[in-house]
Amino acid sequence: MSGEYSLTEGLYLYPTPAGAYYAVASMETDKPRQFLRKLLQQPQTPALTLENLQRLMNHDDSEKCLALLHHCQKLRWVQGLEEPLEYPTGALENILSGLLSKLSENGKVLLAEKQGFYLATHGFPHEVAEELSALSAEIATVHDRRAGLLINNMGIMSHAWSIVDVFGNSEVGFWPLFISNNRFVVAVYGIPHLSIRYATKES
Repeated sequence: MSGEYSLTEGLYLYPTPAGAYYAVASMETDKPRQFLRKLLQQPQTPALTLENLQRLMNHDDSEKCLALLHHCQKLRWVQGLEEPLEYPTGALENILSGLLSKLSENGKVLLAEKQGFYLATHGFPHEVAEELSALSAEIATVHDRRAGLLINNMGIMSHAWSIVDVFGNSEVGFWPLFISNNRFVVAVYGIPHLSIRYATKES
């Protein structure tokens, strides 16, 4: 299939939490982000085949598809599952809180919109959720004002902000999330969960 790469058989392609976040962390588009977004739109995790890669990447060149998959793998943005997963069913307002809870080590997470109102929360009392949501909007405003300094002068590409302890560990992180042209913020108390598996191997 390829002199440099080969696909691991019997796996189903799925983004890692880090890959899912990269897909929605910016309105900018690049080939990995387009691929990950397409992957997130699938109703079921697709089998890891060259045909599916070509469809998801909108490219017929098998070498370029495998190279892009390997690039995403090295950055730990994709994983291979042994069993397929179905898209969650049910009304979003009923399942969102449970989905959010899996993003944090201790289950304390909220999703806020750009005006500072929270849409869903898990683990936070109502009053705390309101204050964190308002804070997330203020942080977003500060970031937009200082983005030139952070990106152009310091080379910091991340849009996420954090409140850290004396050792520099994040206590509460504010992670922007872009869906189309709409900006949201996920506030995570503690360490976000990340899981990593590999979908390709070098031959």
